[in-house]
Amino acid sequence: MNIEENKEYETFVEKFKPKKTTDDCYTPPEVYEVVLQYVREKCNIEGLKVLRPFYPGGDYESVQYNENCVVIDNPPFSIISQIIRFYNAKGVKYFLFAPHLTLFSTNQDYTAIVTSTDIVYENGAKVKTSFVTNMMGDVKILGDAELRNRLKAIANTNKVNLPTYQYPNNVVTVSRIASIVEKGESIYLMKKDLAFCRQLESQKPHKKALFGSGFLASHTAAKELAVKESTAKELATKKEVLYWELSDTERTIIKQLG
Repeated sequence: MNIEENKEYETFVEKFKPKKTTDDCYTPPEVYEVVLQYVREKCNIEGLKVLRPFYPGGDYESVQYNENCVVIDNPPFSIISQIIRFYNAKGVKYFLFAPHLTLFSTNQDYTAIVTSTDIVYENGAKVKTSFVTNMMGDVKILGDAELRNRLKAIANTNKVNLPTYQYPNNVVTVSRIASIVEKGESIYLMKKDLAFCRQLESQKPHKKALFGSGFLASHTAAKELAVKESTAKELATKKEVLYWELSDTERTIIKQLG
């Protein structure tokens, strides 16, 4: 077989290989144990039965849930908004693995736990992962360096450099929280200090939006963010920075927060 024929054969074989997707990410046992221990320490789950309804062929909606159970699992990322909505409506306690980059993309009632951890799952896929839970009360965002460090010890943490924009201090994106967590700092932001936002009005003429959505933050929360960011690295000067302005409407929303 010559080189050209060999390439053609490899292309043919590649068509039949199973594709790695975030819905087929089977959690390594050591990663799950770290998460389970963290939940035991941070949430009151003593005496509760831990359920893992997300497995090949499983139907999480048909599981018999009650007040004495808690779901701690890695669900299909493509339907995580649907899953959160179902559990919130049923009053089911949960702590779920979640896609990091779109962690803020749905305005539902949960706590977003930002760890920005590259986890290598058992199918070989490396996915930047964070978490969501309904067991942390009024905390809306938790950037947790402690959990990140625990996972980092057992995960492949090669970074993917993504293009960034610079936003006003009163705008919170998942990448902004991640930059704090990655420097070893933790941060709490409360629900009363945040308003969900998909797009700033200054972005509309450019047909841009907040990637993965985000939040408008009260001045109190913005000040807390600035303090935490004081230890972070400065933005790379090699990239052109486009600064998005707040509109009068968005400033009015911010004044009403907190």
